[in-house]
Amino acid sequence: MRTRIRPSHRPYEIAVLVAAALSGVLILTLDVRPTSVHLSMPQPILIAWELGQIAVGVGGLLGILWPGRLSTGLGLELASVLVLGTITGMYAVAVSVVSGRNSIVAISFMMAVTVGSFWRAAQIAIDLRRLARVCESATYEQLRTGVT
Repeated sequence: MRTRIRPSHRPYEIAVLVAAALSGVLILTLDVRPTSVHLSMPQPILIAWELGQIAVGVGGLLGILWPGRLSTGLGLELASVLVLGTITGMYAVAVSVVSGRNSIVAISFMMAVTVGSFWRAAQIAIDLRRLARVCESATYEQLRTGVT
């Protein structure tokens, strides 16, 4: 029985990563910021939040499309989804502080991305652990020829 390490279809994750990178680029190039973020975050954190969006999108897509070692691609994707969960959580808090109950829909969707990001991070951690076990139990010749 083969253990599947990496799922082949993740349209939601890819769409969110593309949207994060695009959002970060547009925020920086158009010099516009959501009012809630501008009001609730100090300048250094605001800059990190903006650049984080670009890094998350590019890093996550790189990890998914990584042509080399599987562990490297999974590591890139893991780092990206952890940061994505963090910055979307930050945004949800900022929106709730500024807008209160009026922002329940936006907060719900942002928290869904946050939870989904941390859920995916847990899956990747499990996959990396499985990959390490497979590599430990296989001989060098099996790994070289790709039999495992």
